[in-house]
Amino acid sequence: MIINKVCDTVWLIIMFLETVRSPGLAHLSYVVGDGKLAAVVDPRLDAEVYVERAAAQGARIVLIFETHRNEDIVSGASALAARTGARVLHGTALDFAYGEGAEHAREERIGDLRLRVLHTPGHTDESISIAVFDENQPDGAVGVFTGDALFVGDVGRTDFYPDRAEEVAGLLYDSLFDVLLPLGDQALIWPAHGAGSVCGDGMADRNHSTIGHERKNNPRLQLSREEFVQAKVEEHHVKPPYFKEMERLNERGADGPAHVPRPPALSVDDFANAVETGALVVDVRSAEAFAGCAVPESLALPVGLLSGYAGWFLPYDRPLALIGEDDEQVQEAAVRLMRMGFQSFAGHLAGGLGAWVTSGRPLQSIPAVGAGELLRRLGGDAPPVVLDVRKESEWLEGHLPAARHAFLGRLTDQGELSALPGPLVTFCASGQRALVAASILRRAGRDDVEVCFGSMQACEALGCELEGGA
Repeated sequence: MIINKVCDTVWLIIMFLETVRSPGLAHLSYVVGDGKLAAVVDPRLDAEVYVERAAAQGARIVLIFETHRNEDIVSGASALAARTGARVLHGTALDFAYGEGAEHAREERIGDLRLRVLHTPGHTDESISIAVFDENQPDGAVGVFTGDALFVGDVGRTDFYPDRAEEVAGLLYDSLFDVLLPLGDQALIWPAHGAGSVCGDGMADRNHSTIGHERKNNPRLQLSREEFVQAKVEEHHVKPPYFKEMERLNERGADGPAHVPRPPALSVDDFANAVETGALVVDVRSAEAFAGCAVPESLALPVGLLSGYAGWFLPYDRPLALIGEDDEQVQEAAVRLMRMGFQSFAGHLAGGLGAWVTSGRPLQSIPAVGAGELLRRLGGDAPPVVLDVRKESEWLEGHLPAARHAFLGRLTDQGELSALPGPLVTFCASGQRALVAASILRRAGRDDVEVCFGSMQACEALGCELEGGA
């Protein structure tokens, strides 16, 4: 925010910028404005927050920018446009069903701000960035909304066109070095994602940076074009199946909810009836709580893992029956799921698992094993099979010598896992994903599954021997 003081009594607000963070998906969107006009960049589906943020500044939203067709979150651009009457601008290389394509270098005015569209393909063909210029600050761009082209500490993934791998990696390099970096070291960067997003592995745990800082410190920007292309081609990224649904919704334009969904509270009997008629039980409590006591056949997806893994396991055509610690946790889970396109909720278990327990209905638990005990058993006469469910990049950095690898997201596709000898001990970085894997295996009929809480973190603390890595 830039403020001028006039006559010691009057404050004139020239520019404002509001960042809207969506936890879990590490999605970042923005409201930027000057005076009574504002623009929104990359809005999420529950878009009322942007209207509220603009109104708090005395402004109305007249422009909406889509930096690209998102793969990991439902866009709220078309819904926000319907709500506000704002125009939507997006790249020209994709035939969106809403808005209008904006050519490279097109400029729009918001008070004293000039918003310049920059075509920055590479992550996707239609990707654009939005450079911000302030007439009151003539020395170059104030900043740039980089979408998924440039992050803090990383750059966008380029694996969405596998048959054009080297070409699109080269396009991203050119977008970075020929379009974004020339904006000048003074320019702030405002990316569409922060650390923890599935859109990059090396993002720093900061939401904002500058062109100058990234030029000097971003590892990908230290490479030659040839080195950059090779590095991007060799990256290991995962593509959850729900990406396809996000692409479909975001190309067509999704309708925003009249209000954020609030799953109804169900009695134990009504909850059980919902499950008997097809609802899928999703337990969003902590991994430790689920391991201790849970509803049989339920899928463990702690709320902190929903954004990263719900898209691998949950169907869009089946209602979800949620179990949480309390109403607040259930609501947070519903919001995160809604942002990924899941809006069919049978309800949630009123009173949480305690209500199920006191009803006398069946229960399940998953045995837990500590890292020290696991290492002892691995050295014994009948060692268990350690199933490491981390990402491939994590596995390659180092793993237990006796472990087998099966990425969690594709665990349900690993038909041969049913033939693995038991007992099985699931393993990850901390035990959270390992518990999800254990719940999946239990649902598949394996009753010889244990979970290693602490997993790699605990093993490293104990100085265990690893294979792989540098």
